[in-house]
Amino acid sequence: MSAHAASHAEHGHHEQGFVRKYLLSTDHKVIGLQYLFTGMLMALIGGFTVYVFRMQLAFPGEEVPLWGRVTAAQYNALVTTHGSVMIFWVAMPVLIAAFGNFLIPLMLGCDDMVFPRLNRLSYQLFLLSALILIASFFVPGGPFGGAWTAYPPLSADPAYNATPWGATLWLIAVALEFVAFLLGGINFITTAMNSRAPGMKMFDVPIVIWMIVLASLVFMASVGPLIAGAIMLLFDQRFGTGFFNPATGGDPVLWQHLFWFFGHPEVYVVLLPALGIVAEVMTTFSRKKLFAYRTVIFTAIATSIISFFVWAHHQFVAGIDPRMAGLFTVTTLIISVPIAEMMFIYIATLYGGSIRFTTPMLWALAFIAEFLIGGVTGIYLGAAGSDVYFHDTYFVLAHFHYTFFPIAFIATFAGLTYWFPKMFGRMMDERLGKIHFWGTIIAFNVIFIPLFLTGAGGDHRRIFDYSLFPELAGLQGLRVLATIGLLVLIAFQPIFIYNFINSMFRGKVAGANPWRANTLEWAAPSPPPHGNFPEMPVVYRGPYEYSVEGRDEDYWPQHVPPDDPKRPAEQVA
Repeated sequence: MSAHAASHAEHGHHEQGFVRKYLLSTDHKVIGLQYLFTGMLMALIGGFTVYVFRMQLAFPGEEVPLWGRVTAAQYNALVTTHGSVMIFWVAMPVLIAAFGNFLIPLMLGCDDMVFPRLNRLSYQLFLLSALILIASFFVPGGPFGGAWTAYPPLSADPAYNATPWGATLWLIAVALEFVAFLLGGINFITTAMNSRAPGMKMFDVPIVIWMIVLASLVFMASVGPLIAGAIMLLFDQRFGTGFFNPATGGDPVLWQHLFWFFGHPEVYVVLLPALGIVAEVMTTFSRKKLFAYRTVIFTAIATSIISFFVWAHHQFVAGIDPRMAGLFTVTTLIISVPIAEMMFIYIATLYGGSIRFTTPMLWALAFIAEFLIGGVTGIYLGAAGSDVYFHDTYFVLAHFHYTFFPIAFIATFAGLTYWFPKMFGRMMDERLGKIHFWGTIIAFNVIFIPLFLTGAGGDHRRIFDYSLFPELAGLQGLRVLATIGLLVLIAFQPIFIYNFINSMFRGKVAGANPWRANTLEWAAPSPPPHGNFPEMPVVYRGPYEYSVEGRDEDYWPQHVPPDDPKRPAEQVA
């Protein structure tokens, strides 16, 4: 038996029934798609919640179609659910787990993850966490309404918390999800360190794999204090302890420190994979090497380290020592430097390239444009003086969405449209893809540019009904405009869903390498079989060795030796 065949048998790569193949699979590609589809379903829940509470803000007290009249408690629960779902059950599972599971073995040239059963357990725990979160909607009192940050005393003291079981189920769901990603991170890091194809050195690894591995390391290093804090908060909720209760000697600000020590690195946990996805798309469709490849890696490492020293800029109004506020202002400004450097490197990659404006490339370019707006507005919030005014206003919310929407959705759409042919063996419809792109991007800006203005005008984001505040009545037109933008954005998403599902079954059949890219996943058939490669590849060159458009005779995939007499067309047919 050959080594490849033995590895095949070890990982269970043989003919399986439906349940074993799709529900209890240890195949990294199936697990990646399970994460993807679960994340997409959770995005529908998160999208519906934002529709309901934005309608309440635009038309307070009126009946919301598909929901009815929104109460204050429901508003709090909807806002909490939206934030929690989009961050923990959409961005993280799709950007890290879905793309990481699907791409890491393929791009490294191996047949599966190092620990396939651990990989399956990771998804099962994640699915359980999602089911527990959904179950919290149906317990007495309804879902948790203390915001996705779960600040005590609202989240801990039954006197303030009208939904004690909802709060507890939310906490258990988040904890289970963190355990799932800890298991997944172990797999990602170990596979990248030990299962690279022969000839692939560390600096031959595609940038998206570097970014996913770094994100996994940041997550594993930052989540411990929050898990400890979650146990303490659970004890406060269910057993009457007082870790965060000032009346019993506790400190609610302690929870803020534990939460944000994880919460701010968490931004980079999802940002780094998004940056990796955008880099892969841009290099392919500009047909250029990634400018300063090693600099990008070292910059990402520096960003990962600095991300652990900025958390208290979320707490400038929480009563922390002003001298510490000055320190965290400096670190916040410092971390903007490597991110800005990375944006300039990506722009330099585009300069002089043979750019093709495919749907994935449009999403990648939009990521840079929209994320830069989020980065520039974040400078105001990183300075303690201006943050005192802007804190907890819609200015913060708009800034956050200009960073997080490009990460969680724009980069995801870039990755899905780019790797869709590899996942399903068919091409998505380019015309529908571009219609969806323009409708989404324009609507997104219509939503959040007005919210910068309402935030600067004094709109506090915890207010349920602005009609109760006559001094803010002049901003109602902007609130209505933002809600109209949201309705337009939602209206364009069925185009993507239809394009995605229809293309899975009826799309144009894709070859192994329809984009003529160089990384190893395009050397496998589309979709890849169990074991990924008919013969395990050997790497002879870096991942971004492109010729200019029209010079196909100079094009060689990563695994083809430089002296191979075969023409490139034979390699990608």
